[in-house]
Amino acid sequence: MTDSVTDSTTDVTTGSLYAAKPWLGVLSEAQKAPVTPAATVVHAFADAVRRAPDRTALAYFDGRLSYAEVDALSDSVAGHLAARGLERGDRVAIMLQNTPHFVLALLGAFKAGAVVVPVNPMYKSGEVGHVLHDAEVTALVCTDRAWSTYLRETAADSPVRIVLTACELDLQTRNDERVLKFDRVTPAADDADDLVTVARHGHAAPADRVLGPDDTALISYTSGTSGTPKGATNLHRNIMYNAERQRTGLGLPEGATYFALAPLFHITGMVCELVASFANTGTLALAYRFEPGVVLDAFAEHKPAYTVGPSTAFMALGAQPQATPEHFASFASISSGGAPVPPALVEKFRAAFGPYVHNGYGLTECTAPCASVPPGVEAPVDPVSGTLAVGVPGPDSVVRILDDLGNEVPFGEQGEIAVRGPQVVPGYWRRPDATAEAFPDGELRTGDIGFMDESGWLYVVDRKKDMINASGFKVWPREVEDVLYTHPAVREAAVVGIPDAYRGESVKAYVSLRPGADATSEELSAYCKERLAAYKYPREVEVLRELPKTASGKILRRELRSPAVQD
Repeated sequence: MTDSVTDSTTDVTTGSLYAAKPWLGVLSEAQKAPVTPAATVVHAFADAVRRAPDRTALAYFDGRLSYAEVDALSDSVAGHLAARGLERGDRVAIMLQNTPHFVLALLGAFKAGAVVVPVNPMYKSGEVGHVLHDAEVTALVCTDRAWSTYLRETAADSPVRIVLTACELDLQTRNDERVLKFDRVTPAADDADDLVTVARHGHAAPADRVLGPDDTALISYTSGTSGTPKGATNLHRNIMYNAERQRTGLGLPEGATYFALAPLFHITGMVCELVASFANTGTLALAYRFEPGVVLDAFAEHKPAYTVGPSTAFMALGAQPQATPEHFASFASISSGGAPVPPALVEKFRAAFGPYVHNGYGLTECTAPCASVPPGVEAPVDPVSGTLAVGVPGPDSVVRILDDLGNEVPFGEQGEIAVRGPQVVPGYWRRPDATAEAFPDGELRTGDIGFMDESGWLYVVDRKKDMINASGFKVWPREVEDVLYTHPAVREAAVVGIPDAYRGESVKAYVSLRPGADATSEELSAYCKERLAAYKYPREVEVLRELPKTASGKILRRELRSPAVQD
């Protein structure tokens, strides 16, 4: 275990308004108490193996793996990687959905002393190629299908020299065709090894590759919502701090079941589901990828105590005709992160199913959450803007609101959100200029616009780059979207600025509708006009079947700005 983490972040500017941490008044004594995180993810997992070797660590459809089994299987993966020439500090890219294979590869890489590069399995060849080259990846773990169809060619012109392939049909027998609708592929034996075969071979993990808290655990590439992805270097201590705060803050009983709603290759799923489950000697329930019907079935089967996912996932679950309060009865806490939560969604979800969805806010660069709504507490809604608070910072963090010159603004005024704390990464992988710009003096400048009230509640208004300038007036897309979400027919909404010869920019909305609902573009525009200032309401509303999203559930406004957007 590492030394306990106490208040190490008050060394901000003398006289700082925010250094007084008014949010401490919202936190319970347990949530404010110092924590003692494990040194690394492997240390946390090893502690769980010692405490409960026979407890189920991973549940995957009808498959079950105990902590002792996962330990042995990942040892063998580590031994294989080392035998194939993987050195300490080499990068291992893992390009898989939420399956046990992901966890075995992750632990195996860490036990071999490597840095893991999580890769979105929906990436195309060019996107994967950028990551493989930028991170100088030595080993790649992917599905047998992806390797056979396009990754073999992509990796041929990269530093990759070790390949493990996985078939998600392994380690379970249910073969739910709603998500597992593919056949097994056998890659050429001379250029890839099967992950499960390697894991069952019985290799010993190398004994000389023990990592420490200041070693890089992940190179997590940003989602690319605002440009070319950069690799944030999440240290083991960054991950373990947030995972331990998650464990102590939620107060779930040891051994509780966590459901992996957010993808494990995204920082939210990695920290708040996978590593937090290890820290609590819990069971992590997996269901390959998000499909609402499959997820509801998994809730009924595994009866999880906790999950976290984007607001879009809860919209989709709530829209399922078969969804009932019983599906959500086992949850002690539900969190939403990765995308803003409209106040209307929180109330609709609670009215229909019972649980209150706790908001949260974080970025890859702060290793998932840096503010959240504590259990048993409801987030306030700003009476002026109607924005739902994303939560309060933790006891060891300082969140400030800054103007364009980097000066603090008073409580209640909008500015850029800046974060300092033990979860903030040291910078971007081999990007010193980008690191210097985003982390002046170690403080993360998020690029998000928000404000904080006098009690320490943080409100996120929007991305700085997404602001619309209509005839000189600022329009934040989030404000318009929140109004659209109050319309009973709207399932998803996204607002962008489009060129306007008269105004410079005008507001356009894209929406998808709830199943069975009907609303015209004119009706939705008029609905907003009644509730917003004249320069804010969308002159155009376009109805799409689905809005484009990242794998973590964030709606991609930049794709909607493209003139090629079609239904």
